[in-house]
Amino acid sequence: MADTTSDLLHSPLHERHVGLGAKLAEFGGWSMPLEYTGSVREHTAVRTSVGVFDVSHLGKAVVRGQGAAAYVNECLTNDLAKIEPGKAQYTLCCNESGGVVDDLIAYLRGEDEVFLIPNAANTGEVVRLLQSAAPDGVEVVNQHRDYAILAVQGRASDETLDAMGFPTGHDYMSFVEVQHAGVPVVVCRTGYTGERGYELVVPDDGAVALWDAVMAAGADHGIVPAGLGARDTLRTEMGYPLHGQDLSSTITPVQARLGWAVGWKKASFWGSDALRSEKEAG
Repeated sequence: MADTTSDLLHSPLHERHVGLGAKLAEFGGWSMPLEYTGSVREHTAVRTSVGVFDVSHLGKAVVRGQGAAAYVNECLTNDLAKIEPGKAQYTLCCNESGGVVDDLIAYLRGEDEVFLIPNAANTGEVVRLLQSAAPDGVEVVNQHRDYAILAVQGRASDETLDAMGFPTGHDYMSFVEVQHAGVPVVVCRTGYTGERGYELVVPDDGAVALWDAVMAAGADHGIVPAGLGARDTLRTEMGYPLHGQDLSSTITPVQARLGWAVGWKKASFWGSDALRSEKEAG
């Protein structure tokens, strides 16, 4: 189905989606696949075999410089000190009243570098907030359009990546950095479907080759391209929150039952006073 929304941003995989006849829709300012052959079929494929999603509309940002991880930990809710380099963590960016500006994943590369994946529509605000408070020596760079993200999700996701020579079987919420066709790829044991799976972060110029390789490697396992419609039904089935619906700048982690993603023992973080008061009030 042709894309008639030329004012929207496009994934580097846009032509692949058009060639597959995808129905395209707006997501956070991007034209992305809603479905290919039907959300029910794509949902079922992830639950029974394997599907691949283009989620390149998701934000990407890096915080780097001396003490970058400590700085991020002073801002976002979860306690980054609880994980080690090579691990990822679900966390929240809150405002002073405790409302959730965004929920995101923080990838700890080391004490001087943290890679962030916010939601598409909130990336600019998360980056702005982090930039405005960053101490000397720490820079926050918006890399939203520099990387693509492919989510390989489903029971046969390991076999698919095994066929590509990629690492599999590492712990949930951990990541390994590898090379594919001379291009760096971050292989993350993460996902938004509730099924076993991986998310592959690759520079834009390596996205098409990686997509083609994933489709070829998964062919024996019945891999299907899956749209964001199926991703939404899969996350709903698992009870995963959606920003703008279950979370917002006026809905706090306490109200959303996400207190587990708050480092209550930390000295402070954005919104900590309001959230502690709310928690104590019951």
